[in-house]
Amino acid sequence: MARPARPRLVDVARDSKVSLATVSRALAQPELVNGATLKRVLASAERLGYLVPRAVSMTRSSARFIGAIVPTLDNATFAHAVEAMQASLAQSGCQLLVATTGYSSAAEAEALRSLLARGVDGIMLVGAARLPETIRLLEETDAPVVLTWVADDRFDAVAIDNVLAGRLAARHLVELGHTRIGVVTGRLANNDRQQLRVEGIRAELVEAGLSLPDWRISQQPYSLAGGRAGCTTLLSLADAPTAIICGIDIQAFGCLVEAHSRGISVPERLSLVGIDDLEMSAHMSPALTTVHISTGSIGKCAADKLMARLDGKAVERITELPIELVVRQSTAAFR
Repeated sequence: MARPARPRLVDVARDSKVSLATVSRALAQPELVNGATLKRVLASAERLGYLVPRAVSMTRSSARFIGAIVPTLDNATFAHAVEAMQASLAQSGCQLLVATTGYSSAAEAEALRSLLARGVDGIMLVGAARLPETIRLLEETDAPVVLTWVADDRFDAVAIDNVLAGRLAARHLVELGHTRIGVVTGRLANNDRQQLRVEGIRAELVEAGLSLPDWRISQQPYSLAGGRAGCTTLLSLADAPTAIICGIDIQAFGCLVEAHSRGISVPERLSLVGIDDLEMSAHMSPALTTVHISTGSIGKCAADKLMARLDGKAVERITELPIELVVRQSTAAFR
């Protein structure tokens, strides 16, 4: 005779009519769950004969766990933010669990499900554009959520003005007399940060009586090689740009390498602007003109918001951090 299937966490969630994340939290940290909800979850678990796994039932003293879901750690932008977040959380005795998605919306949804099932106390994500399923999970969880880089009125956020970032870069080049400006960016389909930056670039150029046709935008991987490929594509155009704006500094580094390999002097024959202001940007030859974004501040502020929510303190819904153009040696007047 076949043995009856052992009840699972999802069965308890279905029986008690709450989310999977709430059941996980009720069994791992009952003090953080509403009394009536906790009573219902525990009653369902007992009725179904659910055995709490050791990994969930182990006491974790007062330790809290925060989950951070980022596109990649290969990009120094996100690595710096995660490091700052971890340092801030450590001061409060919290531990950080990090998942990367490779810029995949499906991978982000899976990572979120996994972290919520582990009963994390808070979640940090990058951007606001995501799958409806992911939005549903975020709205159902009782764990605090903070978005970074881009705001969404439904959740706490630590954001920057990505449209302004694009505008600042384009305005600088227009003021230098450039009229043919190209853009190297990543895939725009699943990246609201880059979409907004391109929107800002295009808006600034239109206001100056110029344009940014789609064929002057090269979507490439966020890497040195991607920057080189984007630079190659743009420089092969019949009316090649005299200036290029890159969605992130790493791509600008690749453009600089490609220009040098072709004997194109920067900034005498080609001006380059990045967005990020990585530490290395000031030490390139020539030093990179870029839009400064304090990625460390993004990570720290996100951690502070999550901790404040967990401690029941009032929190500003959306915090927008300032950005600024840093003019260095990679841009010059059009000749």
